Amino acid sequence: MVHATKGIVLRTVKYGDTSIITTVYTELFGIQSYIVKGVRQASKTSSGKAGFFQPSAMLEMEVYHNEQKQLQFIKEYQWSYLYEKILFDVVRNTIAMYVIELLQHSLKQPEANPELFYLIEDTLKQLDKGSDALAGNLPLYFTLHLAAELGFQLQGMYSPDTPVLDLQEGIFTSEKPMHPYYLEGPKSQTTSELAALNFYNELENFQLNRNLRRELLMAYQTFLSLHIADFGEMRSFGILQEILS
Repeated sequence: MVHATKGIVLRTVKYGDTSIITTVYTELFGIQSYIVKGVRQASKTSSGKAGFFQPSAMLEMEVYHNEQKQLQFIKEYQWSYLYEKILFDVVRNTIAMYVIELLQHSLKQPEANPELFYLIEDTLKQLDKGSDALAGNLPLYFTLHLAAELGFQLQGMYSPDTPVLDLQEGIFTSEKPMHPYYLEGPKSQTTSELAALNFYNELENFQLNRNLRRELLMAYQTFLSLHIADFGEMRSFGILQEILS
C-alpha cells in the first residue's frame, strides 16, 4: 500500500552502482530505511536527485510500506522545505549535523512518534530562519526536549530547596548524589530554565558564555548516554564545541 508521509533524512549510503539506501525519520512510521534506485546514474532524469537525500533534508514522500520488511521503497519525493541558510552557513550546518547525529544515536526502534517528528521539523526550520542567538542556544534546547520526547523528561525544577540536578535519576534534588553525574549552581539553574521553555524565540533571551554552553552540552551528552543503551560517541560533538561561542 502507498502512503503519503513527511520525512527527515538521517543517513544515506551508496547501494550498487547507481542507487542508495537512505534512513529517514518519517511522520507516519518513525525511523525507516528505503532503497532509492537510479539516483546516482549519469543521466538527465537522475541529475541532482541524490541531493534530495543529504542528511537533514526534509521531504514529502509517497512510500510503499510493508511491516514485514526492513527495507522499503519510495515511489515519489519532493522537498517539503527548502533551506535558506543551513546549507551555506558553517555554524548552522554544524548544528544541523549535530541534531541529525543525535537522532542517529538516540532512535533505536521504528515506532512512530508524530510529536517527536514535529519537534525535529520545527527545530531545523527555526535553525534555518532564526537569529544567531537562537541558533547558538538551540543544541541545548533540542537535546533536553529530545530526551523528554524519548521518555526521560527532567522531573522537578531548580529552586533554593532543590539546587542539584541528578543526571542519573533525571530529577532536581536537595542534596548531591553519591555518583559524579550531577549539575549544581548556574548549570543546574540554566538547565531548569531551558527545559521549561515552550517557544524557540525564548532562546533569544539566554545570554550564555562559551564555557557554560560547552559544559552544559557535555553534561547533556552524559545525560543521554545514561538513559540510552549503546549511545556511543558523537563525531559532531567536538566540532560543535569549537564553533559555539
